Order: sequence, then structure tokens, then C-alpha cells
Amino acid sequence: MGDKLNFERFIWFDRKVRAGTYPNARHLSEKFEISPRTAQRTIEFVRDRISAPLEYDYEKKGYYYSDSSYEFPSLWFDEENIIALSLAVRLASSVPDSGIKTKLCTLIEEIFSRNSADRVPSFGEISERVSVKNIEYSRVDEKIFSSVVSALFQKAALAISYYSPHSNKKTDRTILPLHLIHYLGSWHLIAYCSMRRGLRDFALSRIKAVHSPDKGIEIPRNLPSIKDYTRKNFGIMQGGRTHTACLRFTPSVAGWIAEQIWHSEQKVDVEKDGSLIMKFPVADFRELRRKILSYGAEVKVISPKKLADEIKEEIERMKKIY
Repeated sequence: MGDKLNFERFIWFDRKVRAGTYPNARHLSEKFEISPRTAQRTIEFVRDRISAPLEYDYEKKGYYYSDSSYEFPSLWFDEENIIALSLAVRLASSVPDSGIKTKLCTLIEEIFSRNSADRVPSFGEISERVSVKNIEYSRVDEKIFSSVVSALFQKAALAISYYSPHSNKKTDRTILPLHLIHYLGSWHLIAYCSMRRGLRDFALSRIKAVHSPDKGIEIPRNLPSIKDYTRKNFGIMQGGRTHTACLRFTPSVAGWIAEQIWHSEQKVDVEKDGSLIMKFPVADFRELRRKILSYGAEVKVISPKKLADEIKEEIERMKKIY
């Protein structure tokens, strides 16, 4: 409430200055029933912290703007707003672009400097209390990330050189970036690929070079929505026909699994013996296989049979090296 009252005083004072009535601390004190000292601090805040070009006219005993083009800030932030923004900056630590992160930090510091709250934690304090640590993420070249983000928001096509570890081949493609997603610590780009004539998922860590193409791309009108594209696949793995995966977890890990979201459309049921059944749609088994194997004997694939067979085959291969 205090910040809102402060803001009301700032707005009133700004309007009076613009109207040429030469307001002063006494006028402010009488209007808002505050002490002359508090009124004077309010004026000093407007001048020193909001950088208003306030000057005092001794003949008219009031203030005026030395620069008539000055615009009073249209937005105001209370303590909760600032903390939320600061947390957003900390969470943005995964952005592989030092320029963007520097600008974010500068913006937060500027907001801190203009805030009227009596006690707001500094950006340094929040940095000491909140941090983000990513593991097993894929490294992305900063220049490539910057080029992709720029093309994404400018709706511009990109010519890329893309490496696929599955085929161990590098291909040159022209794509139109449509959606950037940060998944499990790694950055992926959903884009229309002119070579494949459809939506494709590109791991940014596998893009080895980018440049402007000779011509743009026209995408078909019947292109699936990005939301549908990502929703129908486990994680962000693109694939063909969607299957329903059904997994049974033992009671010893059921509590942990119940806390997790593997898919936005997952369904979870707990059986009488404490086992947990999880069902969700999946179109590509590669990522899911790794997830299942990480739980060892604590999970069993109920369906589809093809996924269960792939897990069995992987276990047999593992036996040969132990």
C-alpha cells in the first residue's frame, strides 16, 4: 500500500508541475496530509532517483521542469515486482548470450535505483540467495544463439549447417525459425525446414554455422500449430504416429515419480500395493528409453510392446559389456 500512496504523490506532483502551478513541499504536505519532511523527501526522490529535471523558482516559491519534454515514468514497480524480475534474471542464466544477460541485469539495476520502497533487496543480494545449476546440457555457440533469436523475432529465414549424431552427417538447410524451447537444460528450435517440407526440431548445439539465405521461405497454410506439434510428442522429440506409453513404477520410487511431470497429458494412478501407473502419448522412443533405463528395475514398460522390446534389447547389450 505504501508504494501505491507514494506513486499517487509522484503523479499528483508531476501533473501540478506540468500545469505550471509551481507546487512545493507545503502543497504536497497539505494535499496528502504528510509531514513537510516527508513531502520534501518525495520531491527529492522525483528529482534525484527518477531523474526529473526539477528546478526551484525562488520568486514563485515552487518547482518547474527545466526540460518541458520530460516524460514521467509510466510504469511503477513494488517490491514483489522487482523480486520477480530479479528471479527471472537468475533463471535466465541458461541463456547462452552474454549480451542479453548484461542488458537484463542493467535493466534490473535501473529499476532498483528508481524504486521508492523503503527496503528492497539489491540485485547482489538476490544473486547470493538464488542460483541455477544445469547439468547434462548441450553447449550452444553464443553467436549462433544470437542469430537464431534475431531471426525468430524478425520472422526471417536462416541458412544453417546442421550436424546429426544419429547419421553422423552434416547437411545444409534453409529454415524459418518458429519457436525456441529450453528443455532439460538444452535449447531446441522448432522451425519449418524447406528440405523436409515440414516442421522439424533442431538442437541449437548441433547447428554449426548460420548465414542469411539467398531467398526467403513460404510456409504452407496447413502447417500444424506449434502447440500441437510439441504436445503430441514426448519432450520435444519429433516423430510419426503417436503411441500411448504405459509404465509401472515400484512403490519404492512411486512417491518421487508422483512429483514429476513427464508429459503435459500424462495420467497417473496408484495401485493398492503402492505401485504407480503412468500413461502418456509418445512418438519417439529414444529419449524415453534413456529415462526408463535410468530407473533400472524400479520401472517396467507395460506398453507398447515395441518399446518394451527395445528396453530388453538394450539390457542384453549392457550384459555383454559387464
